[in-house]
Amino acid sequence: MQEHGSGNLVGTLVDNRYRVKSRLARGGMSTVYVATDQRLERDVALKVLHPHFVSDDTFLDRLAREAKAAAKLSHPHVVGVLDQGTDGQTAYLVMEYIKGHTLRDVLNEKGALSPRLALALIDPVAEGLAAAHSAGLIHRDIKPENVLIADDGRIKVGDFGLARAVTTSTSTGTLIGTVAYLSPELVLGKPADARSDIYSVGIMLYEMLTGKQPFEGDVPIQVAYQHVHGTVEPPSVQVPGLASEVDELVQWCTASDPENRPVDGNALLSELRHIRTNLSDAELDLQPPAAHKENPSAASAVKEPGPRQEATEVVIGAAEPTEIIARTNNPTSVLPANIARTASFQAPGGAGLTDESGLPLQPLSKREQRKLERNDERARNRAAATPVRSLREGDPRRRGALWIVVLVIAALLATGAGWFFGMGPGSPGTIPELANKTVAEAQQLLGAAGFQSNTKDVFDDDVPSGLVVGSDPEAGKEIRKFQPVALFVSKGPQLFPLAEMTGKSLDQAKSALNEAEMALGPITEKFDETAPAGIVLAQDPAAGTAVRRGTPVSFTVSKGPQPIPVPDVRGKSQDDAVKTLEAAGLKAVIAPETVNDRSVPKGAVAAQTPASGTLTKGQSVTLTVSKGPKLVQVPSFIGKQADVAREALRKLGFEVRINNVLGGFFGTVRDQDPVNTEVPEGSVVTLTVV
Repeated sequence: MQEHGSGNLVGTLVDNRYRVKSRLARGGMSTVYVATDQRLERDVALKVLHPHFVSDDTFLDRLAREAKAAAKLSHPHVVGVLDQGTDGQTAYLVMEYIKGHTLRDVLNEKGALSPRLALALIDPVAEGLAAAHSAGLIHRDIKPENVLIADDGRIKVGDFGLARAVTTSTSTGTLIGTVAYLSPELVLGKPADARSDIYSVGIMLYEMLTGKQPFEGDVPIQVAYQHVHGTVEPPSVQVPGLASEVDELVQWCTASDPENRPVDGNALLSELRHIRTNLSDAELDLQPPAAHKENPSAASAVKEPGPRQEATEVVIGAAEPTEIIARTNNPTSVLPANIARTASFQAPGGAGLTDESGLPLQPLSKREQRKLERNDERARNRAAATPVRSLREGDPRRRGALWIVVLVIAALLATGAGWFFGMGPGSPGTIPELANKTVAEAQQLLGAAGFQSNTKDVFDDDVPSGLVVGSDPEAGKEIRKFQPVALFVSKGPQLFPLAEMTGKSLDQAKSALNEAEMALGPITEKFDETAPAGIVLAQDPAAGTAVRRGTPVSFTVSKGPQPIPVPDVRGKSQDDAVKTLEAAGLKAVIAPETVNDRSVPKGAVAAQTPASGTLTKGQSVTLTVSKGPKLVQVPSFIGKQADVAREALRKLGFEVRINNVLGGFFGTVRDQDPVNTEVPEGSVVTLTVV
């Protein structure tokens, strides 16, 4: 373990695994590096948190839990969380490395975007959030800096698993992140849910369309105050001619009351795609004011109503105007004006319908009809809580009786509310510790504490299948007993089938392991007579085996055919030489021509090719067979001087032996053996000298 501290980590090895290559960025919570995972041989993004977080054990525990939860989310538009841990004074997250740029870079370069480009860029963000919200994850820090755009065009949302851990473990948790995108409930320190992410997406979409943020201030607290007490204006104020559907989408997402926003990313995605489909090309390709050669004052001009446009158009905002229908024999009705209008158009035939001023109403287009229907649905939710009857004035006795009834009802309601919130389903309770318990045990504990629960199956590498991983809300949190509790039940580790890697080269097999996010295990080499060197002969576990990510896979790799030392068979008979070579696994080839050799008898091997070194099984050795020494005619040197005879015989290849008689005084050859006959080269010729 190394003590890295808070300085620049470039060139260091974190947790004996991640070799830091370069620094990407530094922010308020962390510094991001590009590092190489030496176990899997791939580049990753290493987010190292600032040191003051490391001293908080509660934060580290929560970071581990949130990182595990985020790691279970696998979606093409969400940056994957691969690992989390601490190394001395270094707390880190390991995430998928996306080579490219951020949405902030796009906004800095282009400023305001056309509706087509803005909606196209926000679509994958909404899709990624939809997947996260369905999995029970909330981001809490959506901003352009956390929207990553890869060089190949992929768009991903980053930093899942970090925002929740920080915001719930620091004293300034509610303002962690960029204040320009924080929802009002986060500013006020209230619990956040999926609608908090939707608010941030709405602010981000406003900025993409207009080139500026809706709320600005000299200090962050001024911006935070506007989030709580202000209202986001329609982006068409800054971009004249922007379609009203886009205005409504932004204001729907950025409503101050979470109840008036889309419930989650799925609801936002559905509406977003409907708008993209129904807008005309002219509306989608509308250029921001900076791209037009128009009078700048045109941005504040009021567009004249078209043939079907009402003199006054009411867009649903934080509050909606209502129309009071004149009293008849029925109780007084209080309904939004657009609800009454929609109802009029649904009357059979539609004849004789008029607006509030008595003028005939014109049929609505499909887009206007859908807009009114969407506004009606939101208005009904608010109208449901509005009184629809008023007490008429009557005689005092009747009013007194009514007051008594009202007081009795109020007393009963107060008593019921006291019971409901004091001892009944509305009373508070603390979620018990449920991790590593069976579902039956967890449900029994929750039931005893007065809670209702439902189960969700999740993958978990550490908790055995069938046991509870945790709950939402988590253990130790106090909630009302009528609020549901979700139990996350382990399905065990998520398993992936191994690909077939035998027959591939070792480099190809390593690349396949990296793509599958598996680890490289031990490599064993062995000789193989058929597979070239470097080819994978076997793998363990075998192909098709279901294993978890990061499982080491060992390989048996060919070293090629086994080399065989060439035996030396020179001097052996031809038959013995052939048998010796075949026993060694080699093939003997007899040369068609024989040679004379004074030292090798006829029929024996005089030479071989190759004579030494190594061959592989089945390769050939060529044998040259001797036909014995060459026969040479021995001339007669009788009567000649011994020195002359000896020199001549030696030149002919004979060995000369001198036998002196009477001391060989005269030096003359008196006798010779053999003489005048053919004998093998190298034979001994004896000279008798007198």
